[in-house]
Amino acid sequence: MSSLSGYVERIVFRNADNGYTVLTVADHNDETTCVGTFQYIGEGEYVELEGDYIEHPTYGTQLSVRSYVIKEPEDEKAIVRYLGSGAIKGVGPALADRIVRHFKEDTFRIIEEEPERLAQVKGISKRMAAEIADQLEEKKDMRKAMIFLQQFGISMNLSVKIYKTYGQDVYQIIKKNPYKLADDIEGVGFKIADDIAMQAGISENSDFRIKSGILYVLSQASLNGHVYLPQQELFLQTGQMLGLYGDPFDEEEIRQYLTDLVMQKKIVVKKATEGNRVYANMFYHAELNIAAKLRELDVREQIPERVIQQKITKIQQDTGIILDEHQKRAVIEAAACGILVITGGPGTGKTTTINTIIRYFETQGKEILLAAPTGRAAKRMAEATGHEAQTIHRLLEINGAPEENDRNAERLGIVFERNELNPLECDVVIIDEMSMVDMFLMNSLLKAIMPGTKLILVGDADQLPSVGPGNVLKDIMNSHCYNTVMLTRIFRQATQSDIVVNAHRINHGEQLTLDNHSKDFLFIRRPEVNRIINATITLVREKLPGYVGAPMREVQVLTPMRKGTLGVERLNEILQQYLNPKAPDKREKETPAGLFREGDKVMQIKNNYQTAWERRGYKGAVVEEGMGVFNGDMGIIRTINTYGENLEVEFEDGKFVTYPFSQLEELELAYAVTIHKSQGSEYPAVVMPLLSGPKMLMNRNLLYTGVTRAKKCVCIVGVEHAVREMIENESEQKRYSSLDERIRELDNREELF
Repeated sequence: MSSLSGYVERIVFRNADNGYTVLTVADHNDETTCVGTFQYIGEGEYVELEGDYIEHPTYGTQLSVRSYVIKEPEDEKAIVRYLGSGAIKGVGPALADRIVRHFKEDTFRIIEEEPERLAQVKGISKRMAAEIADQLEEKKDMRKAMIFLQQFGISMNLSVKIYKTYGQDVYQIIKKNPYKLADDIEGVGFKIADDIAMQAGISENSDFRIKSGILYVLSQASLNGHVYLPQQELFLQTGQMLGLYGDPFDEEEIRQYLTDLVMQKKIVVKKATEGNRVYANMFYHAELNIAAKLRELDVREQIPERVIQQKITKIQQDTGIILDEHQKRAVIEAAACGILVITGGPGTGKTTTINTIIRYFETQGKEILLAAPTGRAAKRMAEATGHEAQTIHRLLEINGAPEENDRNAERLGIVFERNELNPLECDVVIIDEMSMVDMFLMNSLLKAIMPGTKLILVGDADQLPSVGPGNVLKDIMNSHCYNTVMLTRIFRQATQSDIVVNAHRINHGEQLTLDNHSKDFLFIRRPEVNRIINATITLVREKLPGYVGAPMREVQVLTPMRKGTLGVERLNEILQQYLNPKAPDKREKETPAGLFREGDKVMQIKNNYQTAWERRGYKGAVVEEGMGVFNGDMGIIRTINTYGENLEVEFEDGKFVTYPFSQLEELELAYAVTIHKSQGSEYPAVVMPLLSGPKMLMNRNLLYTGVTRAKKCVCIVGVEHAVREMIENESEQKRYSSLDERIRELDNREELF
């Protein structure tokens, strides 16, 4: 065991989550590199360290610290060094020297007890004197708070967030109601707060715990797309989650907990025929706002239909397009209505209809904006229409609002520059792939659209609903309050594709002929897991890239599940070994979630409005910069920098993003992705391994969505009965949403006046 005393000269590296730090300590004229876990330490502080000297192959001799003590500087030289280290904002070495020359070894006492006397030093005002005293006290208080929070297993990064939020109130909050952390602080969920509460001695029957548990269950339900939960189901799940199995919730308790949460404006309880429904406050009002905005936008123009028909005829003559009756009806309604929904499966002419609508409005001199939920969908929309299309996020202009400003910034829409105070400047908004749009994105979009602007929503209602909460497209259609045109005819050119034909067969519950007489819909029979995986590897690596004329990275494996022998997690581990094997020239980074390697195909798995990106031109020159990377964006890891602790991803739209290692939980391998995650995307070729799985996942809706993701070829690998059972299984996972009811309520209310 060796000891070392000196000043922290420089913090070389710090892992904010676990406190692991590399720093240099200066003792007289020597400088020593030290490594270890430090709860809270800053440059300029005097430390006494104990540990063992080790020899690092790259960085040489280091002291591996086992224990340390931070000592308050005592002599004048030490005080100057500390104050001038940058620890106190606004105080540099020269000013620190003047302060200490004036007050000598009494400097710290003066700052703490008589800070106004600092104004005697040249260059320090009374206001600055007070700020210096406050900073010194805050650093002391923060260090004590860090030590206090560490005993509850809270990470360094989270400890700093907690202290900055509560200051000296942190001690009372932890002791009385640690569940408040889950409400106030990004990164603290119920589970973390509950662990802290148990360590702090909070009763498992505490009212705080049960109310926080109710809110947590509602939050978790939203991850499965639910906007609300039936009251009985909510309390059953809450009791199970809290481990309170003795039926602790009698009717009186239910009323009391719900009443308290309603009064705190955290939930809304609505009566329904099947019993009470419980909404998180924000979810209920998001649906209500959507319904109100839709009603506001639904303004019908008094245009004679024959006039619109004449213009449609002229467009058909000019373009050679021939529309069927449903398509014509869609154009007529688009011209006359404030809101229109157009829905239809593959090959039913949605693109032709959109193009005709665009041409119609162009003849009127209207300003038109096109958008879709994902980059891939927007790119496809632009290619199909010949007009610029962008993601909804880009349309609404992200402002990158910091998470700490509000943990619900995205749901509240405050991450967008375009809103009711700064609306979109256009006459018509057309949104494609509407089945993917969740309630919060829809709410943000509608806030940015002024009354008088036409809104046209296009999508396939038979595809899976959005990943986020709500069932926006279906609920709008089910309300029967807004004009909806369903395109049902499959056009002749589309019937030449077995992808399109089989997709419609699946949707109608008809069984498929899996005889491999098709050029674009193939079935490879493999009855065992390992043989399915081997065939999948061969198809992706060798067969399909040449067959469809696309790079290997554009051939996508889609699977119904995350877990299991043919789930995303296991498939990605295996596919990585074969599609991007280990090599001496490929750097790697091991993370708790798995291994990343240069050349890996990856996906962003959460919206991050603060992540910076850049596009590059000739010789890597930056030609465009921006903010925001979104759930479902896919790219390739180009470089891994172990010294700089970061990796760089080039996304499909040409954006380069640098991720610090501490942010890698936002990425996952994407050689295989769930069918749900593939929504809005289109790939040259799709491989679907199908053997068995949970009934709620192995259904018709999921198979239909997976098949319609392929442009040139679908290849199912597995057994016939898995395909047959999915087609027969009409059941979809129940999604609790009520936008259709909110719409009808407003519609009925309107009729009463």
